[in-house]
Amino acid sequence: MRAVAERMDWHIAAEYIDHGVRGAKGSERRPGYDRLYDATVRSESDLVMAWSVDRLGRSLQQLVALLSDLQAKDVGLYLHQQGIDSTTAAGKAMVQMCGVFAEFERAMIRERARAGLERARAQGKTLGRLRTPEVVEERIRAARRQGQGIKKIAAELGIGVSTVQRVVHGPAPAPGA
Repeated sequence: MRAVAERMDWHIAAEYIDHGVRGAKGSERRPGYDRLYDATVRSESDLVMAWSVDRLGRSLQQLVALLSDLQAKDVGLYLHQQGIDSTTAAGKAMVQMCGVFAEFERAMIRERARAGLERARAQGKTLGRLRTPEVVEERIRAARRQGQGIKKIAAELGIGVSTVQRVVHGPAPAPGA
């Protein structure tokens, strides 16, 4: 990578290396990657070089987020193994194609999720959270009439504060209503 930078007359501002971080388990603890990402967001360089695309993201979602941030900050990307250099017209087109495919994948996931929900409804399955039992709602109202606070009621009944608020104040209005 240093030889490529020298050949291209690129100045290396910093190197970010994660030693001993492997596989999916290491995706949460990548201090080098985190420093690279922060430096990119702060526009501390105009190009990111990596040996391979798999060094930049452990998932497509993570990779797309980085590519989007690089593009937003007008930071180029050079991937040695894939031969992608977004400082060239062909490399920029390739990075944009990656974004198109990632967007397509997100749309497909949304479509499959929607189809699954429709299938569940057609089978008569109840979707969403279970309703709070009426006996619990009545205990909430009784405690509130006695002047107890919302947090105290929730703690005593072992339920969430938002459940108590919903029962006391009524359900939130539907979006767009």
